[in-house]
Amino acid sequence: MAKVTILGAGGWAIGIAVLLDNNGHDVTMWSAVSTEVKSLKRHRENKISLPGIVISEKIKVTGDLDESLQNDPDIIVLAVASKFIRSTSKLLNGKVKDGQIILNVAKGIEDGTLMFLTDVIEEEVPGSDVCVLSGPTHAEEVGKLMPTTCVVGAKSEKTAKYIQDVFASQYFRTYVSPDMVGIELCGALKNVIALAAGMADGLGYGDNTKAALITRGIKEITRLGLAMGANVSTFAGLSGIGDLIVTCASMHSRNRRAGILIGQGYTLDEAVREVNMVVEGAVSAKAALELANKYKIEMPIIEEVNKILFEDLPVENAVQDLMLRQNIAEHPELVWNK
Repeated sequence: MAKVTILGAGGWAIGIAVLLDNNGHDVTMWSAVSTEVKSLKRHRENKISLPGIVISEKIKVTGDLDESLQNDPDIIVLAVASKFIRSTSKLLNGKVKDGQIILNVAKGIEDGTLMFLTDVIEEEVPGSDVCVLSGPTHAEEVGKLMPTTCVVGAKSEKTAKYIQDVFASQYFRTYVSPDMVGIELCGALKNVIALAAGMADGLGYGDNTKAALITRGIKEITRLGLAMGANVSTFAGLSGIGDLIVTCASMHSRNRRAGILIGQGYTLDEAVREVNMVVEGAVSAKAALELANKYKIEMPIIEEVNKILFEDLPVENAVQDLMLRQNIAEHPELVWNK
């Protein structure tokens, strides 16, 4: 049995708590949001983020960080929104043991610094053993114990396999990988492509358009990832094409839902208010474009999404821009025989 403290009490935090509790582990949940703490203590449910998923009485809930850490957890899961990763990590500084395993399950790139979230955690909690879990893992389905697969990225195989064993069950299968750069990049940028896929849905386009965005989207993410030192295999895996498919296709995806509204004429701010949840793709879109410029990588879908979100380009115009780009080969590295 592992002792696990989950920082955060939103949908994904609850999905993980249900899974780990079902696996027989000692689970504590902490939230800085008093209404979340009260709701979980009284109703054993977050009626806003994940209605219908009830956590067991065995799962401890607290709004006191020190109390959540007093059992010397084997694993601390950081399950807050990406914009709160740094501030939450700061709270851990000086409160955890050297080598503490901290598992990041948020997806995004820090605005301004362009740092991956695991790097942010390492900067704020020096000496910790930071790893990442990612893949096609909608909280709504994990909380219902539907069969799900994901990947854990870590610096050491020992840590990755430990996390793998803790999460493993008949409902949840975890693979391991040393490619933290690729896993983090995929997790952040798939949300941007999902916004584009939602916009296409909002315009009334069909499966052909969705397939094109997914396929060319993973191509763009792969190009950037290789320039940043990631391994090409990651982009064909669970954190790459797997997560991209589920985020672009499912109504569980807040980024796709926001994209649908934007395609129907909503502004970004209006769409975010309507979805009433964090839309990570909007922040990641800016970071992705900055990284593309930094590494001199062509990312036309990312560029057009940024123009729609921040330059008021009509979605229909962005589609025309993409469709009427100069004709090129699908795989320029392939050589003709004649």
